Amino acid sequence: MHPLPPGLLPRPPRAIPRQSLLDEQAVLTEAMSDELDLDHLLETDDTLSWRRSGVGSDTLRKLRRGHWTIQSEIDLHGLRRDEAREALGRFLRSALQREWRCVRVIHGKGLSSPLREPVLKHKVRSWLMQRDEVMAYVQARPSDGGAGALVLLLRSARRTERG
Repeated sequence: MHPLPPGLLPRPPRAIPRQSLLDEQAVLTEAMSDELDLDHLLETDDTLSWRRSGVGSDTLRKLRRGHWTIQSEIDLHGLRRDEAREALGRFLRSALQREWRCVRVIHGKGLSSPLREPVLKHKVRSWLMQRDEVMAYVQARPSDGGAGALVLLLRSARRTERG
């Protein structure tokens, strides 16, 4: 190692951006994976639905019948998979901040997809199961979008704050 020329001091070590590291870790924790196999996690009935462990089947029935008013919606039509995942994450964070309990996610039926195979329809269901704020979802009633949309019940903000 060569000695430093006179008058030059070694550079101090770079600061570690702890908050940036924490933010990045939170994003990774919150990230929704495309690799989740949802076939074994879905409660399947005459209309595809899902509920978090501890949520009663009566909640699905109420959600299916429109017990809660849909307070907002997001339309993911025309978005690529990565764009849709990011938009859905932003929408759910906003819904939680606004204390919305019931929202609709329009994913479409996939009729415009290559080979007419629905991509977002399956991905959205998988992503929603990975989000802590989503308590349950059901396929929308025909008047609310039918097979091209889901109606979600979100955790109350008060319950989220308590953990």
